[in-house]
Amino acid sequence: MPGPDGRRPLVPVDFDRPSIARVFDALMGGQDNYEADRVVLRQVLELAPDARVMAKEVRHWLVRTVRYLTDREGIDQFLDLGSGFPTSDNTHQVAQRYNPEARVVYVDHDPVVQAHGRAMLAANDFAHMAAADLTKPDEVIEELARTHRLEFERPVGLILCAIVHHIQDLDEARKIVRAYVDALAPGSFVALLHQHNPADGTEAADIATSLEKRFNGTGLDTLHRTREEIESFFEGVDLMEPGLTYPHLWWPDGPRFTPPSPVNFTSLGGVARKP
Repeated sequence: MPGPDGRRPLVPVDFDRPSIARVFDALMGGQDNYEADRVVLRQVLELAPDARVMAKEVRHWLVRTVRYLTDREGIDQFLDLGSGFPTSDNTHQVAQRYNPEARVVYVDHDPVVQAHGRAMLAANDFAHMAAADLTKPDEVIEELARTHRLEFERPVGLILCAIVHHIQDLDEARKIVRAYVDALAPGSFVALLHQHNPADGTEAADIATSLEKRFNGTGLDTLHRTREEIESFFEGVDLMEPGLTYPHLWWPDGPRFTPPSPVNFTSLGGVARKP
């Protein structure tokens, strides 16, 4: 249970077990990871040597998305679920460039992410790290409303960046996403990026299949879903142009100087408005 300040107590860290957030940190070249996480990173790079490139594409998609929502749509509060470490060019930094008082709440259950996130955000009055399990939306929403971290009667930017594919059961994943969307006021936005298997015999399809098989049952399970399955998470909201597409094609900042690699085609992302 949360304490008087709305914080949940941190759970002990198991340094011998890899963490999704810390593996991604290692993939991005960060320092907040351990040997167990770096072992997984090496395994990922064996199967997908360009995985670091894809990690940067995911981050660039997030930057463009938050920039658009803040600067063009006037969104001034964000809920970033399964956020990982709030490091360089993450949601709060991008949003607060355009609105210094934009509120951002990160939600992550990893105790290392929680501890480091609180330290990173200690001097920022408008960004907060919540220790909570995103798969329990009613608890998350109740706590954030009770502590006045977010005002759910006004539009919110909901960020689901590379996290829903870790929820194994499709019906349960839809139910969780739907619960968050239902809690949002009209005019809110949903930004979702999900790993994808094109299942078309291409190298991208082979990479998606290999990664899924390799990590099945390890606690780092990831599902590369079909386009139709990913589209189902946007039920009840209106996808904006260019629709559900590869991250590097969602309103890029300019022309590419290098061709996309097969791993670029193993994720789909989209942004939708709640009517």
